[in-house]
Amino acid sequence: MLSLLKELFRKKNHTGREGVEAKAKKFSKLIGYRFRNFDLLLQALKHRSYLPQVNERRVHSNERLELLGDAVLGLLVTDALFHRFPAKEEGEITAIKSLLVSRKILARFARQLELGRYVLMSEAEERSGGRTRPSIISDTFEAVVGAIYLDGGIEPARAFIESVVLKEVDPILNEEQHKNFKSLLLEYSQSRNLGVPFYAIRAEEGPDHDKIFTVEVRIQNHTVGVGVGNSKKRAEQNAAQNALEKLHEGVAK
Repeated sequence: MLSLLKELFRKKNHTGREGVEAKAKKFSKLIGYRFRNFDLLLQALKHRSYLPQVNERRVHSNERLELLGDAVLGLLVTDALFHRFPAKEEGEITAIKSLLVSRKILARFARQLELGRYVLMSEAEERSGGRTRPSIISDTFEAVVGAIYLDGGIEPARAFIESVVLKEVDPILNEEQHKNFKSLLLEYSQSRNLGVPFYAIRAEEGPDHDKIFTVEVRIQNHTVGVGVGNSKKRAEQNAAQNALEKLHEGVAK
């Protein structure tokens, strides 16, 4: 009986306001940013599954901050890449940016911060593996960016992104699976649950020893890019680059 009471007390202390704030303060110290409005950090860590046990509405989850953080992250990463790679064309910068803000890579950053330990979620969500689920921890990472931006403005958000995301640009780009546009397009597509891109030859021109190939790439049966090259491989790479440019601009058909 005594052990049961101790366990109930432990759970209450862990999930009550004081326990929640203690966890959030520990995370704030970990990332090196002190919030003036601490409630912003609490909201950033609040997964929607947690709301029923504290009798709060969906609007109090971290989803609004995630939306804002996604925009802030995209802006600051693009700005940094623009200045860091003055010789790279738009498509290359777009591809690198798409990779850095993809769910897979953001989940990696979240794991480095052990962010999953600090997310407020229901016991059922936790039992189902929520603390390590890429969608949850990557979304929470974006929410934290949004919270920092609202609390301190663009410069603290920039400092956080530089310390966590941008310092990893070279190691990530040096990884074999991220060295070409086809891999980057695959990462973009899968991170948005759009499936695997499909490449098809649209045309072949010229003699056998000097052929020119035109390739289109489709996602969910929609053509999103077209590329031309003197080999199928090169044409596919160019098609993937073209697709990333269009998807970034939001004009892919």
